[in-house]
Amino acid sequence: MDKSEQIKKLASRIRSLRIQKGYTSYENFAFEKGIHRAQYGRYETGTDIQFTSLVKIAQSFEMSLEEFFSEGFEEIYEN
Repeated sequence: MDKSEQIKKLASRIRSLRIQKGYTSYENFAFEKGIHRAQYGRYETGTDIQFTSLVKIAQSFEMSLEEFFSEGFEEIYEN
C-alpha cells in the first residue's frame, strides 16, 4: 500500500469517528475541540498529517493511538 492510500485511510478514519461522535459538521467539531477548522478539514480530505497533530486528534476523540488505529488499517498491518 502506498503512502497516498494510507493517508486516505487515515482521512476516512478521522471523518468516520467525527460522525460517530454525532458531529455532522467538521467545522463544529474542530471548533469545539480547539483545532483550527481549515486544518482539520484538510485532515479529513487526505492532507498528510504531523504526528503531533495526529495525537491531538486522537485525544479529541478521547482515544489512545492504539484505539485510533484499531479499525480501518488492517491492510497496513498485514504488509
